[in-house]
Order: sequence, then C-alpha cells, then structure tokens
Amino acid sequence: MLSSYPFWWLALPVLLLPIWWHRQKRQRLKAEPLATARFLPSAAPEQLRVWQWRDRLLLLVRCLMLVALIAWLAATIFPWRGDTVLVDAGADKAWMDQQIIAAGMNAAQRIELPATGQQGSHGLQWLREHERDWRPGARLLVVARADQIAMPARVPQFSHQVELRTKLSPVAAAAPVQHRVALTAVAERAATWRSLFTAFDSAGTGASRYIIAAQPDAITELIVWDSPDAPPANWRAPHWWIAAPAAAAFPELAKASTLVINGIALKYADSPRGRLWVSDAWPARDADTARAIYDAWQLLAASPAPAYPTPSQTFGAARSALPAITDAKPATWLALALLALFALERILTHARRN
Repeated sequence: MLSSYPFWWLALPVLLLPIWWHRQKRQRLKAEPLATARFLPSAAPEQLRVWQWRDRLLLLVRCLMLVALIAWLAATIFPWRGDTVLVDAGADKAWMDQQIIAAGMNAAQRIELPATGQQGSHGLQWLREHERDWRPGARLLVVARADQIAMPARVPQFSHQVELRTKLSPVAAAAPVQHRVALTAVAERAATWRSLFTAFDSAGTGASRYIIAAQPDAITELIVWDSPDAPPANWRAPHWWIAAPAAAAFPELAKASTLVINGIALKYADSPRGRLWVSDAWPARDADTARAIYDAWQLLAASPAPAYPTPSQTFGAARSALPAITDAKPATWLALALLALFALERILTHARRN
C-alpha cells in the first residue's frame, strides 16, 4: 500500500494487548486424597495458576480491527503543517533571511527544498505533490536561486497561495565540453585533420574541446577515417567522417543520400557501426572551408533547449474547489471495513456477557 505516512505501521505491536487480555488466568485447587482429615492441622488450599485461551473468535476480530485501524491511519493524510518557508540550501543566507522577514514569515517553519533532479522533480513539482500536508489556511513561501527552479511550461496549480522569491546566481565560467575523436589518416593528411579540429577548438568562443585519439573508446563521438584500408570490424561510434578516397571501403555508401548545408555537399548512410558521412570538402585546406565545415556540423547537431530560470511571482489558490486529498479511495474502504469489524466486535462482546 502506497502511503505518505508509513510510520503508522510501527504501531503493529499494539496487537499484543488483546492477546494478553485474552490469556486469562484460571485457578485450580490442588487436592490430595486422604482417608481422614480429622487429625490433620488446618491449612489453606494450594492453588495453581495456568494460562488458557478464551473467546478466540472475539480475539481474532479485535486483532483485525486494530490492523484495519493502523492501515486506515497509514493511508489517510491529515493536513498538519502551518505557515512554512521552503528554502534553497545553496542560496545566500543573508538574502534569504531578508526575504523571509520582508514576507512576514520569520516565525514560520523552514523546510529545505529537494535539489534539482532529486526524487524526479524540481521544487515546485515537489510542493505540488506534497501540498496535502498543509492546512487550508497555511501560507507558503519559496525562497531559492532562480536557476534551481526551472520555469514550467504551464502555470502550476496550487490549493494554497504560494509566493516565490528567487535570485539570479552569478554566471560562472562553464568548463569546455569535451568531444572524443578517433583519427586514422595517411601521413600526408594527418596534420591537416589535426589542424581542422584545432580550429574547431577556437570556434564557438572555446565552448568545445576536441580530444584526438588513435583508437575509439566507449565515449568516442566521431571516427575520422582517411585510409584506403577497411576499418576494424569492432569500431563503433555515432558518426564517421570518411574522406572521399576512402569511401570505397564502406559499401553502405553506395546508397548514400546527398545533403547540402552551408555550401558543403555531404553524403550520408546509416550502418551498424554508426552513421557514415563523406564529403569532398574535408580535410579543409583553408580557413574559410574549415569555418564552413564547422558551421555545417553545428547545424546538424541537436542542441537541447535551455532551462529558463523562474522569476519571482505569486501563485494564487487556483485549486481551492478541489479536494486536498485526491487518492483517498483506499482509506474509504478501510474505514468501512473498520466500521464493520467494530460492529461485529460489539456483538460478540455482548453475546459473551449474556
């Protein structure tokens, strides 16, 4: 059973109470047969205490009733939080205290927001999933760095009024992205290929760095093949750049498609070892051709959409008409089962007394 409060199951040892009650102590006289007791001194009779089960059906009903009660408490969410400030652990403490005081929430409880990527959600999504914990009149304030809360595609809907205060962090210099390249070329063109990727390092404000190796590894992104021999069968990479004189070693290029980008004519074909690219333009023999090759390759590369930070804003209580608990169906049938067990327990108790 999924529950936000599974600690109620720690109350299962309470089942020992009805078991202890139903182990009733019985007394039995211990008597010894005698021919006559006239001449014996008077003595109190000896008693022996023994344990015996009694009312086993009633015991079973009471145990089931306690189990149903614990399960109902574990499946039912009771709003218990009041005014709360959800803070970003990495935010500037002085600025964070200033925002909390300005919002009049300095006496509210503080909860640390989960880091971006933890529990599969960002801060606003985590708040949306756990909003049932707060009482209807509670105030919520979120104080965080703007880059830690990505702007959602749609305005989030909350049952409470949520005030969001964010601050843009100073932009730090990002480390260059490394691209692994395996280069195999004849001696007279190997230096030209290396000069091409050196030019790539300088392009794009130095955001990329191309690491040249003799053989591919598990993270190699590109294999450059400029040799008349066939490549090893176990070489794999997402992309292959093949010089025009070496295209005969790749039979897949016989059915290649043609693509012209930025004035560079490219032929490409898919194969089990990766996508094969061939062009008469490489290796570049001048700076203008190298620039055209770089621009064409950047246009072919898929770039992820940037994550925009969320500005400070206030979200109104747009879900006030909706119930705070949307998955209370297990608690409903558990409550009915608890009611039925309670009625059965009362009937059995009354029948035992009579």
